[in-house]
Amino acid sequence: MKVPLLDLHAQYKSIKSEVKSAIDEVLESQYFIMGDTVKRFEAEIADNCNATHAFGCASGSDALLLALMAIDIKPGEYVITTPFTFFATAGAISRLGAIPVFADIDPTTFNIDPNEIEAILNGEHPVANRLAVDVSKIRAIIPVHLYGQMAEMTPIMELAKMYDLYVIEDAAQAIGSKYKGKIAGEFGDFGCFSFFPSKNLGAYGDGGLITIKDAALAEKVDILRTHGARPKYHNIYVGMNSRLDAMQAAILSVKLPYLDEWSQKRREAAQRYNALFEEHGITSLISECSSSCVDQGNEGCALPENKLVLPSEIEGAPENDGKHIYHQYTVRVKNRDEIIEALKNEGIGSAVYYPVPMHMQKCYSDMGFKSEDFPKSVCAANQALSLPIYPEITPEQQEYVVSKLTKILSNYA
Repeated sequence: MKVPLLDLHAQYKSIKSEVKSAIDEVLESQYFIMGDTVKRFEAEIADNCNATHAFGCASGSDALLLALMAIDIKPGEYVITTPFTFFATAGAISRLGAIPVFADIDPTTFNIDPNEIEAILNGEHPVANRLAVDVSKIRAIIPVHLYGQMAEMTPIMELAKMYDLYVIEDAAQAIGSKYKGKIAGEFGDFGCFSFFPSKNLGAYGDGGLITIKDAALAEKVDILRTHGARPKYHNIYVGMNSRLDAMQAAILSVKLPYLDEWSQKRREAAQRYNALFEEHGITSLISECSSSCVDQGNEGCALPENKLVLPSEIEGAPENDGKHIYHQYTVRVKNRDEIIEALKNEGIGSAVYYPVPMHMQKCYSDMGFKSEDFPKSVCAANQALSLPIYPEITPEQQEYVVSKLTKILSNYA
């Protein structure tokens, strides 16, 4: 049996005729950039995300960049975010000459820890203090809703209000997820979404979206995404070319009505995995990250060699009026890289999101970070393993994954 990490063929087959019809309409119109098709999708997605203003752009990365440009972030100013994320989160900050200030994660959810943010803002964070971060120059917080579960937004918003900071939600992996009854993007000043093909709502190429609460900032974003010009050729700002093209908007309009159903099927698949892994008796509780994990990588990992740690629904738990949409089903294992090769030999896809925390990236090597500065992120990078999950995955495929992974882990007993 072959079980890919993601199977987009199955999804396409179910909506093939609708997609082709939508594409034909765009081709017949010969209107490929912006236009009514994009405006219609923006209205649909704004309604879906409970957003006052929503603008399509070229990518989720650009959405983050547009948000920071809209608040006029300046070189030398600071933005707090997580080191355990895709590079675009930190990259958008650095592109504008601002400086990322990293706060470690909650190991149970992989999301940024509000206590770490508070320590930075209170001047009590050892890393921020060692690097002489000027708290008065911190302008914003970018929490990342990783793997489809929202970060703990209530304390983050309270801290932002207390210190007069903007909140930019990186919801690239979390469209439709919930925390305390609110949808991703609904808390912050901005919500940034990605429509990369592998996302829960994926285009057939690059695409992104930014939602904005404030009307003046929304108008500014709208102008910034079209070279900063209004009217055309009259440039108010130094903007950028970041537009969602009509073809992608048309495809996304076809997909959007299915999003809730697809997300629910992902949840059901995650619950099935949980039950199967428990039934096989190979689950473990998460252990505290130790210095040996940071220093020695997988060899120093404190997890049992023949067990794995299942994903935890905390902010995304239904009893907390939350919703985890399982963009990824990510477990923790020791000997992770060896296990990936063993799974590959059994025809099972897997991936690591993400193998190198931001503070250990080569491009940030001159900032004075040490690997042990954010030990929980380093442990996550050593242990995280994403297994196949998508709406169309079958129980038989999941049983195959679980049985093979159980056998692989037994070799370490």
